[in-house]
Amino acid sequence: MSEPVSISTQLAAPKKAKRRKKHLVRKIIVWLLLLLVLALAGLYVYSKLKSEYTVTYNGYTATTGSISNSLSFSGSMQLVTSATYASSSSATVRAVYVQEGDKVTEGQRLVRLSNGETIKAEFDGKVNTVSVAVGDEVSQNTQLVQVADFSHLKTSIRIDEYDISSVHVGDSCIVTATATEKQFRSTISSINYISSSQGNVAYYTGTVYVDVDETASVYPGMQVTVTVPQEQAENVVILKMDALSFSYENTAFVYKQEEDGTMTEVPVTVGVSNGNYVEIKEGLEDGEEVFVIAKNTQTDAMTSMFSSLFGSQRVNSNRNNNGRNNGGGNNRNGNGFNGGGNFPGSRGGN
Repeated sequence: MSEPVSISTQLAAPKKAKRRKKHLVRKIIVWLLLLLVLALAGLYVYSKLKSEYTVTYNGYTATTGSISNSLSFSGSMQLVTSATYASSSSATVRAVYVQEGDKVTEGQRLVRLSNGETIKAEFDGKVNTVSVAVGDEVSQNTQLVQVADFSHLKTSIRIDEYDISSVHVGDSCIVTATATEKQFRSTISSINYISSSQGNVAYYTGTVYVDVDETASVYPGMQVTVTVPQEQAENVVILKMDALSFSYENTAFVYKQEEDGTMTEVPVTVGVSNGNYVEIKEGLEDGEEVFVIAKNTQTDAMTSMFSSLFGSQRVNSNRNNNGRNNGGGNNRNGNGFNGGGNFPGSRGGN
């Protein structure tokens, strides 16, 4: 005979099955919600990475032109020759032969005194001041007349220890008056190699003599800039300094865009630079377009990896970044150029 089945056991089985089914449905819902959350988070992260690792490039065009650089120093005009004539003893002024502004020559009479003394010019120049008139009583050492040579001036420049090896006696230079913008060609006449110091930098004094035309309206005390030309290159390929990039080894390169839109690093050999333009000896030809990273959030190998997976690039037109201009002759200023690079710069004079 078969054993009797308990009614309670028969009723419990369907209840357990229903509970398992509900539990499974809950798990499925939880997993679906979790997957939805992960998908939304992934989409958010992807969009952030896409935005964060966008690399923007600016374009430049290589051109043909001339380029030069120079060292620049500042100073002021000074008299080379001047004299103020005074009486040797008490006397009366008997005659005054000149007026202020008169040109005089060496040996020309200026003033005659009652004691028999006649004051004469000792050099060619111009009467700057006349301090007495006929009949005046003067005592010993009373100033009578001042004569100065305004056609032969000089300026002193301070050359710091970083530039002294690049400046020599006899070097050609151009002296420019700040106020009038008049220019005069001259040479470095002398250098005092016994230094004076300001802070931690040693300075050396150079002297430049300037022949000034009377119509130039340049006088003692006026500020001037002394420019000493250095390197020069003519009819060469030149490029804006801003277009250069530099490797960890401090070598220069540019980016060129391939047909598929990707950027390739191309090494270049640089020459003369004036801080604004640079000569390209190898690696570029006239008219070639190159690019430089204008904005890039990559900072290390990990971000670089994310950039390669999620990043994009944007290339700006080069129309606003470069014209077909000569490199010019701008002075070197600073201790290198934007972006690094082994280009020594002038600290200039003060």
